[in-house]
Amino acid sequence: MITLRNKIGQMLVMGFDGCDIHDKSPVAEWLSTDGLGGVLLFDQDASTGLYGKNLKNPAQIKRLIHQLNYYSSEINFKNNGVPLLIAIDYEGGAIDRLSRIEGCMPTMSARSMAQLSPEDLQAELTQMAFTLKSFGFNLNFAPVVDLHLQDEEGIIGSLQRSFSNNPEEVVRLAKKFVDTFYQYGIACCYKHFPGHGSALGDTHKDFVDVTVTFKKEELTPYYRLLKDNYKPTMVMTAHVVNKQLDKQELPATLSPDILTGLLRETIGYDGVIIADDLQMQAITDHYSLEDALCRTINAGADMIIFANQITKITAPEVIEVIERLVFEQKIEPQRIEDAYRRIIRLKQQIQCIELVE
Repeated sequence: MITLRNKIGQMLVMGFDGCDIHDKSPVAEWLSTDGLGGVLLFDQDASTGLYGKNLKNPAQIKRLIHQLNYYSSEINFKNNGVPLLIAIDYEGGAIDRLSRIEGCMPTMSARSMAQLSPEDLQAELTQMAFTLKSFGFNLNFAPVVDLHLQDEEGIIGSLQRSFSNNPEEVVRLAKKFVDTFYQYGIACCYKHFPGHGSALGDTHKDFVDVTVTFKKEELTPYYRLLKDNYKPTMVMTAHVVNKQLDKQELPATLSPDILTGLLRETIGYDGVIIADDLQMQAITDHYSLEDALCRTINAGADMIIFANQITKITAPEVIEVIERLVFEQKIEPQRIEDAYRRIIRLKQQIQCIELVE
């Protein structure tokens, strides 16, 4: 029987320490008790600056992913046999968690990909998708569909993470990106809603307000791309404040006006909304864990990332807070049910591609 805790567990994507896991590893226990929606693997440990947090070499990565699937298998069987999401940030260029792994090809930034011929772009994306598939990943937190609106500041344009300042080009290239990864059984994630491209700051470090710099065309990729809902994709929130879209001045991740009002009701999106890492300082410096969880789930987020990079938290701790918020009627049980339905549907879409292969 699927419990409330199992359903909440499906809402979590957790980072963890270690390149090898066994029966006593915390993440193995999380996977085999309440279960998790997914895990997120990193090359670098942000708290120490050292490389090798989860990813060291090809054989080790394949072994770790096999272990993760093994420990999650019993719970996954209960959840209609759906797979564990095994995620990575693999945009290309500056955001490439495999860049130091022997045998992995160097990747190009989104900005550089946009300059390629159709044939060369297809070759680049095919190689990237094949690489992830060969290791066993099934979720890529990419592509970025933010517009290139700042060259020097912020964390999008300055790192060449955006395809273009032209929304039509962003739509065209993002479609090609998603289509290619889809062919290899890998789900993708459009980010960062409702737009991070005009931001002058970094939400990893504090609040970023885009009210003055935000342009309405930053929403165009979402209106265009989210009609194609038969492919396994999700949308990641931004922690930016945008008073044009939310008069309460809440970060988008915590905003009912932005996630439910704009993304669900106006754009008409019924897929998985995933909150970007709730351990970023834009959130932790201003909201308690309980308040952030209550707000983002009530705002419309279905899944939540805890990267466990700077600070550490366990999955049972998060599950207990959400479970208590449900019991205290601060989160409606239907909100959990809706999230669970969307997550299982996404995982079944991934499973269907794998069965076809």
